[in-house]
Amino acid sequence: MLEILREIGMIARALDSISNIEFKELDLTKGQYLYLVRICESPGIIQEKLAEMIKVDRTTAARAIKKLELNGFIQKKDDEQNKKIRKLFPTEKGKKVFPFIKREHDYSNAAALEGLSEKEAETIFNLLQRVRKNVEKDWEFVKKGNKRNY
Repeated sequence: MLEILREIGMIARALDSISNIEFKELDLTKGQYLYLVRICESPGIIQEKLAEMIKVDRTTAARAIKKLELNGFIQKKDDEQNKKIRKLFPTEKGKKVFPFIKREHDYSNAAALEGLSEKEAETIFNLLQRVRKNVEKDWEFVKKGNKRNY
């Protein structure tokens, strides 16, 4: 059997490590850039939705969001209709570093796909989306406290 998930994991860890090193000078560590990007792309997103998008538990998301807020990259604002809901927005500081993070992402994406045709890249993208959707089913199931049968 092909070790596809092992390959995906190595790629993800390598890219995450590169980003953490390159973004350290911006005061962004341990994957915080992922949260900041999503908040910049979807201003007003709520923490629960953000955690779901990144595929982390609420506690992990809360920790990263708190650090981003303490470092001045994001701010929380009360929802006008429901005061229990706190929406996340990038600050000026967050908006300022977003283009740098985006350039790094575009560069890494191009480097990863180097030597592949447009058709090959599209095929990989489509196949990985299918793999992600398959994994998401188990993620949702386990997240609700269930156990998978191996």
